[in-house]
Amino acid sequence: MVSIRVGIAFFLVVVLSCAPGCGSGTRSGEEAALDRVRSLDKVTIAVTDSGLGGLSVVADAVRKLEAERAYRQVELVFYNALFTAEGGYNSLTGREQKVEIFSRALQGLEDRCAPDIILVACNTLSVLYQDTEFARTTRVPVVGIVEDGVELIADRFEDNESARVIIFATETTVAEDTHRATLVERGIAADRVVTQACPQLASYIEQGFDGMETGFLVDAYVTEALAAAGPEPGPLYVSFNCTHYGYSLAAWQAAFAGHDQAVVEFLDPNLKMIDVLLPPALHGRHEAVDISVRAVSMVEIPAESRDSIGRYLRDISPETAAALADYELQPDLFPWRDVIAD
Repeated sequence: MVSIRVGIAFFLVVVLSCAPGCGSGTRSGEEAALDRVRSLDKVTIAVTDSGLGGLSVVADAVRKLEAERAYRQVELVFYNALFTAEGGYNSLTGREQKVEIFSRALQGLEDRCAPDIILVACNTLSVLYQDTEFARTTRVPVVGIVEDGVELIADRFEDNESARVIIFATETTVAEDTHRATLVERGIAADRVVTQACPQLASYIEQGFDGMETGFLVDAYVTEALAAAGPEPGPLYVSFNCTHYGYSLAAWQAAFAGHDQAVVEFLDPNLKMIDVLLPPALHGRHEAVDISVRAVSMVEIPAESRDSIGRYLRDISPETAAALADYELQPDLFPWRDVIAD
């Protein structure tokens, strides 16, 4: 059985939860913690998200873990950190509420699944992680997705200062401004980076990643983003900084084509997350790997969503699609109602 622990990004740095002797978040402490996980033959990896986008990370992980054979036994656990079907984290107006609920979700994950590492496959939650109580108390290494997204973009600007990028993300991720601000700090001109919030898009994708309504909404956000970007010259890149958006790649391609706008590359950090556990030195360490996948949620996952995302996952990882279809509904995963009441 394969178990996965969830990793979260501490802004744009891979941050491992600081325990005594963990290096207080220093690079040496982070690497030491990761090396401990990499040294295991049997590993439990938790992937968490505020919805079903992180399942694409799980599917990619299954594919790569099978090919690399770095571990003898892997349990992959997808842990849905969504606490209510009525809007979730982006519906909360207070940042403190988001932080507190996410911290409780992570504690529930650690208590119930005992992961060796946690991957936070959610940009919204990754930028909140640094302020959680969980980050101050856990001994589990946590890796987030924000750094992967920033690195993908920065790499494209290395040899081409005239490049442009549009960052598509949720309202919370855009409001936190971590991706854009960090790129600017790294010397990329602010006018080469456009951010576009996409309210409700993740929900539409879950209901039908290839549906007509999803396509209409994608086109509307592309129209807004291109208007904000203006007629600046230079090759254009598009970055998906919500884990759901890659499911609807065909809709994004059609939307940009409909505006006669060439896109050099669509950048999806989902496809980089598991790489932190697969350094080249571990390639082929074992003759075979036994992988199991399970999905856990405290919120009921509608049949429509299971069908939509399941259809996408089936061609990449049948095991992940099956875990979604047979997900474990656990309504008491973590407490949250008193946070809203306060």
